[in-house]
Amino acid sequence: MTSMNPRVAEQETGQGGVMRSVGAVFLGFVAVVALSLGTDEILHVLEVYPPWGQPMPQPRLNLLALVYRDAFAVMGGVLAARFAPRAAMRHAVILGIVGTLIGTIGAIATIPLHLGPAWYPIALAVSALPCSWFGGLLWQRTRKAANP
Repeated sequence: MTSMNPRVAEQETGQGGVMRSVGAVFLGFVAVVALSLGTDEILHVLEVYPPWGQPMPQPRLNLLALVYRDAFAVMGGVLAARFAPRAAMRHAVILGIVGTLIGTIGAIATIPLHLGPAWYPIALAVSALPCSWFGGLLWQRTRKAANP
């Protein structure tokens, strides 16, 4: 028998859980993108990076971008796991798969443009899944430590 309360009925049918799952992954994705682009903008304004649209061939600057983007991918994995209605690691891994797919498409699109070293977009695509997975793992360990 279904409840007359729409919120309870939604949970009983599983629709709320699906929306929360999608929302958790989406939140992690948006956080990674917003933090990455925000940091990029700050580094462009500070003239650490060349102006938008110009190539950035310096390996050290690309390595800097890879390091903070990977750190943000870990944070995205934490968020996806934290807000998942259940199966926290699964949500972090799904976020990592999404990141890998988008990173692969980005690598295919940008390598021929010679905007920087080819290893950079490849490294972004390859690192997305392990970073997001690690974020999920951090969330699980933090949660277990808080609830022994």
